[in-house]
Amino acid sequence: MTQTKESTKQADQRGLAGQVIGDTSVCSVNQTQLIYRGYEIADLAANATFEEVAYLLLNGEKPTGEELADFKSQLISMRAIPESVKEAIIHIANNSPEAHPMAVLRTAVSLLSHLCPVCEDNGAEADMQKSMHLLAKIPTCIGVHQMALDGKDPVDPDPTLGHAANLLWCMSGEKPHESAAKVMDVSLILYAEHDFNASTFTSRVIASTNGDLHSCVCGGIGALKGNLHGGANEAAMEMLQEIMTEVEGGSTAEAFMKHAFETKKKLMGFGHRVYKNGDHRAGILRKWGLEYCALANQDAKKWFDLGDEVQAIMLRDKNIFPNVDFPCGMTYYALGIPVPQYTPIFVVARITGWCAHTMEQHQNNRIIRPLAQYTGEELRTWND
Repeated sequence: MTQTKESTKQADQRGLAGQVIGDTSVCSVNQTQLIYRGYEIADLAANATFEEVAYLLLNGEKPTGEELADFKSQLISMRAIPESVKEAIIHIANNSPEAHPMAVLRTAVSLLSHLCPVCEDNGAEADMQKSMHLLAKIPTCIGVHQMALDGKDPVDPDPTLGHAANLLWCMSGEKPHESAAKVMDVSLILYAEHDFNASTFTSRVIASTNGDLHSCVCGGIGALKGNLHGGANEAAMEMLQEIMTEVEGGSTAEAFMKHAFETKKKLMGFGHRVYKNGDHRAGILRKWGLEYCALANQDAKKWFDLGDEVQAIMLRDKNIFPNVDFPCGMTYYALGIPVPQYTPIFVVARITGWCAHTMEQHQNNRIIRPLAQYTGEELRTWND
């Protein structure tokens, strides 16, 4: 059972780093570009709406005006959630307020599966129907949970609002500022898809077993919940809050970072498995976050000023760039969104990518079953 040089080399590729394990027509990621079905992310952030991007990811092509109008109309008609699901979310909020919103959302999606008449149908038409239902209903589920945590009755989705604005409305019961809706829309576009990331790969593995789409999404939510993946935007903001407390107490960001380097403290919101020279989504979201502060919440700019200082120190001393989760934390904080809801909002966006990949896997499937390199005991006998 001696390892060969080749098997040892393979075993060193922990986390499948650098290994291509499948084909996709959904997304391409490289050092300089993030492309959704042929369209670069900066182009989409500047010129498209999230609904247009959702249609593109799910259907493969940019919608015509008529197709987009029909798509949006269908989503609006699907936003309401069953009363039993609403009651379950409120019950959890009232009896387990410490439950992580991602765990609550995972439960909500699972409950929705029981009420879906085509849940077990993995055909293309059924998968598209389920994808649109989840895309429409997930913001409502998040809103019901946050309103219950705030001691308020949930509000009905607003058919006059776009997807991003309706999300903010459902979470607060207040009509959002136009600039708030815009920056949320852009953030959803930036987070919608990212090829075989951990949560998408999880969804595809489940799909490869002929698992249903709801199960794939529940698996995706579970993977995204971790602070090394989707939860990094929460952790990045919590880190900035910690730094701000020390700065306001008379210390400096420089002192915090120096101590963090010396103690090997994990600094969230920096580095990326793919992007070695910077995550181009980060600059886009920082720009929109600052624009929102200038228009609607100038007091929140102090977080971006602190973030810029921390980012500069990290780049100077470690040559590590921020990823999109770093400005996301500051942007959502400026919007007044509770930190524990940052990752569920990630789901509002990434549901499009998960569903696109699940449908792609279902339509051209082979079960995903890699091998492992054994590093345990040599062969032995039980009765020795």
